[in-house]
Amino acid sequence: MRTTMKAQTRAAVTAPAGQSQYMVVSGTPEKILEHLLNDLMLDDDQVTTQGKEPDTLLDDFLLTYPVFMSTSDLCQALLGHYCTKRYRGKEDRKEALERKRKVLHLVSQWLALCKDFLRNDEHVKLFLKTLYRFVLDDIYEHPALENDGRELQKLYQLHRRHALDEYSPHRKRKVLFHQLSLKEPGLHVRGTQRETREVLCHVYITMDSYLSMRAHAGVVAQDLLQAVADRLDVPRGELELVAVTYPGGRLLLQPQDRLFSDSLRMVGRLHVYRKELGEILNPFTDNSELQHRTARMLSLNTWDVAVALTNFDWTIFDSINEQELVYFTFSRHSCSSYTVALELLLQRCNEVQLWVMTEVLLCPTLCKRVQLIKKFIKIAAHCKAQRNLNGFFAIILGLNTAAVSRLNQTWEKIPGKFKKILSELEAITDPSLNHKAYRDSFKKMKAPKIPFLPLLLKDMTFIHEGNKTFHDNVVNFEKLHMIANTVRLIRQCQTDHMGNGFTQKSSPEVQAYIDYLLIIDNQETLFELSNRLEPRV
Repeated sequence: MRTTMKAQTRAAVTAPAGQSQYMVVSGTPEKILEHLLNDLMLDDDQVTTQGKEPDTLLDDFLLTYPVFMSTSDLCQALLGHYCTKRYRGKEDRKEALERKRKVLHLVSQWLALCKDFLRNDEHVKLFLKTLYRFVLDDIYEHPALENDGRELQKLYQLHRRHALDEYSPHRKRKVLFHQLSLKEPGLHVRGTQRETREVLCHVYITMDSYLSMRAHAGVVAQDLLQAVADRLDVPRGELELVAVTYPGGRLLLQPQDRLFSDSLRMVGRLHVYRKELGEILNPFTDNSELQHRTARMLSLNTWDVAVALTNFDWTIFDSINEQELVYFTFSRHSCSSYTVALELLLQRCNEVQLWVMTEVLLCPTLCKRVQLIKKFIKIAAHCKAQRNLNGFFAIILGLNTAAVSRLNQTWEKIPGKFKKILSELEAITDPSLNHKAYRDSFKKMKAPKIPFLPLLLKDMTFIHEGNKTFHDNVVNFEKLHMIANTVRLIRQCQTDHMGNGFTQKSSPEVQAYIDYLLIIDNQETLFELSNRLEPRV
């Protein structure tokens, strides 16, 4: 087999401090995996120590393998290495045991890295059942595998009826193995992904504005409709929920209809209509309602608003798996079910930006509009102080959009103190020198923290488009090392070294407001509102 893969002490690619260094120029996926298994050390400390940072090369491989091989191919390759010399070649028992334990250790590292990310992948389910069967078969010949088997059972929560004790060599009689099939409940599932994950529901109340509502993915139509009715102060009996499907179909949702599929995709664009009349709501025609909205927003404490925004963002960010960035960059359309949390946080960033614009442009009086902008400047500063750079960027970008920044009469009334604060905050968002100001500021912040996700994805795209994935049909692992270094930032930001936690207690009133944001997502409508407030000269 052709390979130019090298493992050396002197390295062109440097591993993190305190770890071994390596250089990988290129290699076939099979050779890279073989090299990893050959180089694994199985001293007792390495195998049993929980939470130890894995070898950099192994970590790079496990983070980036979807770039050059499918999960199914990886599963087959690992099974092949576990069983490869079962029927051919000479191998003493010690060598066979070591090979099997190395495969089990690599699988353990892989599943620990992925956590629940691949829990519902059918290839992984079948792989774990098959591997567990092989381990049970081998325990009688290799008693040392019993501890590895117990760890496998614990990590993958295999069903009790396939308990390891039945296969222990210490029992007088070996129990016959019951074949596991994909249809059997070999893996204990602690609740479906759809039921436990949180999502953002967009419920359109006009043709170009919607309520962004936080809900569990198992939400049904009647619950969402009740929440909309409560938010708009309209009796639920007067409303109906319709899903607009593409191209142009309309589905009247029944009370118990689920709104999200197993892959967490919405059934269609949701609209609320007045019952029987079939007309869409229009909450922006009443000027007194606009006055009430502005008064409510101005009554909220700015620190509490920032806490609510940060808690919301952290709930999403903390659920992102590092590999979501890889799938999003390399397989955006074919693997969308793997990038749900990542896309949700991107969506939330865009929503907060639109929310800032909506609140400002729906404020009908000059003096209150000035107060509102001052409030948003303070909220942005608080988000930065709370290490939520995703929310911070969204608010600053919202204030800097053309529809808001053109309001000269409004900005002239902003006190110099607040203009200075805004100027200092805007300096962090300055894109010059590859966003140096942001990168320097973010680097100084202690973890846990929330990065500005669009910039992280921009870095991934730059690495991807600037470097070939394959050279003469072998993997360019140097590129993959750069990608792994980038996605590891997610892990670093999610790590709470001090154990103090990231979220703070927020005001129930403020949290309820932040959980149901009213947003106009039509740029023409936003500009129309802007021109009404301050007509063009």
